[in-house]
Amino acid sequence: MNKKTVEDVDVQGKKVLVRVDFNVPLSSKDPNDDITVTDDTRIRAALPTLHYLLDRGAALILCSHLGRPKSPADRQFAMDPVAARLSEILDRPVLKMDEVVGDEVTAVAATLQPGQIMLLENTRFEPGEKKNDPALSAQLAVLADVYVDDAFGSAHRAHASTEGVAQVMRAEGKPVVAGFLMEKELAALGTAVANPPHPYVAIMGGAKISDKIKLIENLLDKADVILIGGGMANTFLRAKGYETGTSLVEEDALPEAARLLETAGDRLALPIDLVVADKFAADALAEIVPVEHIGANKMALDIGPATLDLFRQKLQGAKLVVWNGPMGVFEFDRFAAGTNQLAEILAEQASQGTQVIIGGGDSAAAVKKAGLADKMSHISTGGGASLELLEGKTLPGIAVLDEA
Repeated sequence: MNKKTVEDVDVQGKKVLVRVDFNVPLSSKDPNDDITVTDDTRIRAALPTLHYLLDRGAALILCSHLGRPKSPADRQFAMDPVAARLSEILDRPVLKMDEVVGDEVTAVAATLQPGQIMLLENTRFEPGEKKNDPALSAQLAVLADVYVDDAFGSAHRAHASTEGVAQVMRAEGKPVVAGFLMEKELAALGTAVANPPHPYVAIMGGAKISDKIKLIENLLDKADVILIGGGMANTFLRAKGYETGTSLVEEDALPEAARLLETAGDRLALPIDLVVADKFAADALAEIVPVEHIGANKMALDIGPATLDLFRQKLQGAKLVVWNGPMGVFEFDRFAAGTNQLAEILAEQASQGTQVIIGGGDSAAAVKKAGLADKMSHISTGGGASLELLEGKTLPGIAVLDEA
């Protein structure tokens, strides 16, 4: 995954199309409200690339999706609040277009001068975006001399603004390169995929095992041990014959869980105690029980202290740790201890030199909620993309970039 980056191209006087990930949380889903950006983390993550290009005399054409609009009529997903926030952060005007492509967009792009910034409308307002429509890709390609992909969170999707436009521009001999955020993601996750240091410990959590069967299989070829928590642990425990009460269990995945347990042997570590309750609620009464005594009317909502001690032992001496998925229902404070304390263990290990990679999505949210985000070696900006990369899949938005 050795790809060319913005540092490998001359952008002086060039128009640069930058695919960013500005899919940010908004204050309202009512198009009649004064909608603002409530968390600009993803906007700020793109700043190193944007500053680099601007400082070197490029004119920028930015594009991103935002939310899941069904049509352009879903104006609550228009990019106006994003343009306003980006303009505030950069302290310079950001010209927001009302379309993704079209005669007006093409005309304005042609007049852009070095240092100017233009933000296209939500790419998903175009029906051809998710279909990777060649016509839309070609219209985007006309706008710029260079393509920069800095949206790792969308790299697993072959859309017009990620893969399609890059293919067209490459065919025209235009540079197609990674931004600094993309480069950082590939460097961190690429290590785990291609040449991980050992001991390598993977931690898998979250609700479903079915989403992560291929990931666990791939990790069994690379990691020394896999620690399992969260809702997915229940399916493994049931596969081992334990009573799991009313806990979330994927019945259809039980055969796969049994097969993975047999394949992995003692390299797959399950919880030995759990925090259970009689209902799924923030105020449910919590009780710590060994996995042998969950009870028919109880559900597991977090890992217990003995499991944390076991996981701490398994993590000792690790040179690389990859964590994807919370250990319990961390959104409820009463059932967040397992996730939070695991984050503290990993923060301490990172301070001692262990490379700790957080795989985006809920894991990133949990670490941020615990106030430990700045203690980790790397927090991925793409949950789905990081999962697919760790599974060993080729991501179309990365494959299309120029080789270094």
